[in-house]
Amino acid sequence: MSIRNAPTSKGKEAAESLEQAAARDARKTEADMGRPLAKGERRFEERSKSSDGKSAGEKQR
Repeated sequence: MSIRNAPTSKGKEAAESLEQAAARDARKTEADMGRPLAKGERRFEERSKSSDGKSAGEKQR
């Protein structure tokens, strides 16, 4: 749910807080890794490979 779709003011505050926390966590992770996190399709492949070393395409074969 996005901040605009939250039905109440408490929901909007919670959604905004969650977005800010996620952004802080991403910045911290990027700083620890020394490089930016992969985004979009590259992130999907990176996360898929991290579990067992195979890409998503290899798993479907």
